[in-house]
Amino acid sequence: MKLNIALFLILSACMPQLFAGIGIRQDVAYTANAENRRNLLDVYYPEDISTPKDVVVFIHGGSWDSGNKETYRWLGKNMARRNLVSVIINYSLSPEVQFEKMALDCAFSVKWVKENVAELGGRPDRIFVMGHSAGGHLAALINNDPRFFKQVGIPNPIRGVILNDSFGLDMFEFLNAARPDKRTRSFLQTFSTDKNLWMLGSPNYYLANVNNPYLIFVGERTYPVIKLQSYRLYQNLTRMNKTTEYELIPHKRHKGMIIQMFFSHNRMYDRIIAFMKKYS
Repeated sequence: MKLNIALFLILSACMPQLFAGIGIRQDVAYTANAENRRNLLDVYYPEDISTPKDVVVFIHGGSWDSGNKETYRWLGKNMARRNLVSVIINYSLSPEVQFEKMALDCAFSVKWVKENVAELGGRPDRIFVMGHSAGGHLAALINNDPRFFKQVGIPNPIRGVILNDSFGLDMFEFLNAARPDKRTRSFLQTFSTDKNLWMLGSPNYYLANVNNPYLIFVGERTYPVIKLQSYRLYQNLTRMNKTTEYELIPHKRHKGMIIQMFFSHNRMYDRIIAFMKKYS
């Protein structure tokens, strides 16, 4: 689901003074071929790197066909001010590619973080992956389906997964049940017309592989399919004795679930940090 990109850019431009004390490394290529800026990432970190810190890799939303890391500079800044190393990534988008290439890009970005974040004060053994909307789908997919980290040549290094109003956890169910509308063509460009690929691209079909904790946020007023599939993920992980936490955020719609985090005092930061510390 798409966000008002202009709003974020305007707000971000108003706050450059708040980056004092934060180191920023921008436009780092995480693959050998950084095509059209889609294989680049930015790192935000406390300038004091004497003590290793937990790491959050953020995957943006945008219905798999839009979005960019520059929109979320404020998120990187807010995380760094909370004594975390934050990595904001770009990844390839549809219609040029489908979900498998997007997920592979995300896995490559996490591999780069694993191999390089220590020099910026991050702990390579404490990498958490967070995604909003379609970004949550990709975060869950690379964590749950082992083929992506296998393709990039490393074991899954993700310590925990944080989902913020994730869309697409079961695209097989959604595309079979949803009435076609103006978004359907875009979704089919990402997942194809092959129903077998709809299932292969759905994180909820790989839960047996989950060996790390999940924190699942859902907006009270978000899209019904997000509420349904997110809560089902929580229920199924709980039944399988997997470590998972679920929180319904009052009054929030889909876009509001990420927009609220523009404000550094937002309680979701406290909730995320408490989750990370719990599983140290």
